[in-house]
Amino acid sequence: MTTDTQATATPVIRQSINGFREGAIGASGIDSGTLSGYLAKADRAIQDLREAYRSRTLPLLRIAEDTADIDEAEAALERLSAGAESIVFFGTGGSGLGGQTLAQTAGWSIPFSASDAQRKRPRVRFYDNLDGQSLAELLSGTDLAATRFVLTSKSGGTTETLAQAIATISAVKSAGLESRIPGLFLGITEPSKPGTQNGLRSLCERLGIPTLDHHTGIGGRFSVLTNVGLLPAMARGVDVRAVRAGARDVVAALNAAPSPADFAPALGAAAIVALSKARSVRSVVVMPYADRLGKFADWFVQLWAESLGKSGEGTVAVPALGPVDQHSQLQLFMDGPRELAITVVRVASEGVGPKIDAELAETAGAAYMAGATIGDVVHAQSQAIVAALMKAGRPVRTLDLATLDGRSMGALLMHFMLETIIAGRLLGVDPFDQPGVELAKVLTRERLAQRG
Repeated sequence: MTTDTQATATPVIRQSINGFREGAIGASGIDSGTLSGYLAKADRAIQDLREAYRSRTLPLLRIAEDTADIDEAEAALERLSAGAESIVFFGTGGSGLGGQTLAQTAGWSIPFSASDAQRKRPRVRFYDNLDGQSLAELLSGTDLAATRFVLTSKSGGTTETLAQAIATISAVKSAGLESRIPGLFLGITEPSKPGTQNGLRSLCERLGIPTLDHHTGIGGRFSVLTNVGLLPAMARGVDVRAVRAGARDVVAALNAAPSPADFAPALGAAAIVALSKARSVRSVVVMPYADRLGKFADWFVQLWAESLGKSGEGTVAVPALGPVDQHSQLQLFMDGPRELAITVVRVASEGVGPKIDAELAETAGAAYMAGATIGDVVHAQSQAIVAALMKAGRPVRTLDLATLDGRSMGALLMHFMLETIIAGRLLGVDPFDQPGVELAKVLTRERLAQRG
């Protein structure tokens, strides 16, 4: 990974925070002294992360070195896929967004993007949001005998996932397929623990449904590199070993960086926290310029919001997608309240895609596009938006990927997870808990128990 300060040995992602600096955008940017102060504070967070790596007290930093769980998940997926036309993934929040993010790098949810190899695989579907009508239409409209279901909940007590699981199991029984339940379903949840109820595991054990162990030390929004995120990626044909290799690159950079300024996630975290504290930035936007990173922006929103929004701290996370959001949100970014910091994620696209016919471009009054590829147009737009934001005095940084593949995606995911953890340390909040979410879960259960 490289930063705008010093290159490291793994140039998978190139970050520049030049557009966050006062010298580049004026009064809305941060001065060198302020940034240096936050970088100095980030040093403690880096030292803590290194110690956690050495002592193995933060499993996230070591998960990329494991392979046994990948082997186990591959075997489970192969069994589940036999005779299947579709695989439906039930799991909400981090249990759904991570898998969607990785699956989309291989074209999931992008029409006509399936390769010949992917067409030979079962179709991949996600139902992460609980909606009665949508679930009813799924269960009545699909061939249940040719559909497989993956049920994911770390605790095994997630209301949404349990509701989906019970309704689907009931539908399978009603279709006369009860004897086939062990082959139609797969669970992912924590191992049984004495004195702790795990509803999903109880269901799976009673019905003979095979179950993969959810990592006990990595949950929710941070679970993208575990079997929770990797199983859907495998189903779409993503090279998940490459994903983990990319994540390892970032952890290696963490351990090797001579200073916080030389570690891209620390530099990004320090700059964004400095902008929030010194320049009243209240929202952070992540705007990738690639269809295959659309769900990544949604994944980032949960990661950032749920990790940092505590005790009056944190900033609002906003997803965007270029170029389409140049026509929907850019006006606000450019000319609205000066409370935004934008991260533009770019994948090299020059020369990619169909070429624009010169004669037709001339006829359309668009001679400036003559002979360009579609990728050339996107490249120009992704460069222009950064220049325009800087000219307007709006904080903007860039993250550039030479290519979008498993390795670069793994690096991108680990970059943002570590950036979020470091930002949490700078803000004095625990980036791993979620007290507000837990309260809402409790109140939901109480209301359901009191109905009628």
